[in-house]
Amino acid sequence: MGKPKDEDNLFGRIISQKEKRKLEALNEKKRAEWFGFGMFGMVGWSIVAPTFLGTIGGIWLDKNYPQSFSWTVTCLISGLVIGCFIAWNWVIKEDK
Repeated sequence: MGKPKDEDNLFGRIISQKEKRKLEALNEKKRAEWFGFGMFGMVGWSIVAPTFLGTIGGIWLDKNYPQSFSWTVTCLISGLVIGCFIAWNWVIKEDK
């Protein structure tokens, strides 16, 4: 005397549903990790690019318009501040 077919079928459907949910959760976790890496790269480049451009601009200004202060350091710091501001705004927009 074995189990009725309906019980076996019900058990199989329950296991199948749990397996699907588990696989979907694992897939979602992988997507979230890649999203985090992408966000890290985007924030990094939004800081690096203005800093680099400011430094290049400062070097050019030091060569063409010398002053008692360093244009390179001034533009580097300005580019860094601008880059941090851009990155901060990007993170706030993505968090919403």
